[in-house]
Amino acid sequence: MTDDAMDLRARNRRATREAISHAALRLAIEQGPHGLALVRVTDIATAAGVSPRTYNNYFSSREEAICALQADQARRLGEALRSRPAGEPFDQAVIAAVIELYTDPEPDKAGLRMIMQTPELEGEALKAFTMAEPPLAEAIADRTGTDVTRDLFPAVTAAAVAGAVRVAGRHWLAPATTESFATILRAALSCVVPSTPDFSSSRCRRD
Repeated sequence: MTDDAMDLRARNRRATREAISHAALRLAIEQGPHGLALVRVTDIATAAGVSPRTYNNYFSSREEAICALQADQARRLGEALRSRPAGEPFDQAVIAAVIELYTDPEPDKAGLRMIMQTPELEGEALKAFTMAEPPLAEAIADRTGTDVTRDLFPAVTAAAVAGAVRVAGRHWLAPATTESFATILRAALSCVVPSTPDFSSSRCRRD
């Protein structure tokens, strides 16, 4: 199989995955506050234009399908940081990478509210963030010249970044909020990402 054929196949699979996820979330929203329990696999498959068998090839649950877009974003955190210019200050690189990933385009409020206010969905989203932390920690280690297996800084910072994204989402959904998600996300990240990491202290090491 040629590289072009492999790329086309990957794009088609991604498009199918996204179509199923969009359909699942839209149907859940349309059903109201308890919409998750009312959405069936056959409904999702029909709305996405695929067969139930195709749906099952991509997802093992409704929760996984609905949170797929958030999960895919979280998994790209490490890649987003690696794409920043090498000479960019650490805090600026992390904040810029996260903001670009999560605000272009800005999240759909109805969808994010559904996920964050439904325990089963919030749990699925949290699982996705947890799985994304190791790749982000590796990217942080590479950028700061630390050792992800020995130093605490990369893993702790990756977990803090993931937590800041979730907290920013909750604040953005608050009824009185008028600021953009990017503004809130930048403020949240500024609370946890150091501008000049100091690794001279043994407190950031496990040995």
